[in-house]
Amino acid sequence: MKVLIVFNHPYEGSYCSAILNSVISGLNKVNHKIDVINLDKEDFNPVMTSEDLKAFRDKKPIDPKVLEYKKRLEKADHVIFIFPIWWELMPALMKGFVDKVIFPGVAYDYVNGSNTKMKPLLTNIKGITVITTMNTPRMLYRLVFGNAIEMAFMRGTFWKLGFKNRKWISYDMVKQTSDEKRKLWLSDIERKIQKRVC
Repeated sequence: MKVLIVFNHPYEGSYCSAILNSVISGLNKVNHKIDVINLDKEDFNPVMTSEDLKAFRDKKPIDPKVLEYKKRLEKADHVIFIFPIWWELMPALMKGFVDKVIFPGVAYDYVNGSNTKMKPLLTNIKGITVITTMNTPRMLYRLVFGNAIEMAFMRGTFWKLGFKNRKWISYDMVKQTSDEKRKLWLSDIERKIQKRVC
């Protein structure tokens, strides 16, 4: 399978970077083809400009990076997103990727002139996996902060677009967790991703 990884973390020594390496290792062991979009190392502008908004209305993206990412998404069988949760949401680059790439004319269109009912255009993609890290305890994130990634990313974006095969894997309280347990998590995600992407 062809797997596209969309990665967002600016620090190469981060736990997200270690997760990325484990995911790549797991995918390589089962001979999947891997393409990595590293948003922090590419010249991707996450800001939606007035020109981008006009392009949104016309369903014709104009940002060269968005057009490049469109081609890469069209070749993928599975997409994996890896990012930290900061202030209960994704970082700005990942939010900008959603705003500018999950775009009418790229990821979806509207059905029969409707402005609400969507049909996916990226029908080649058979599954979405989201892997996140955070320092907030999972129960607190769910009950106090409203499970924001589930609501905004998993449902508000990918459920809305009609992707049924969605999975969110979250590692919480990362800073408070021992090195041994974090190493076990890395082995665990390597195994999980091999089973998940098949």
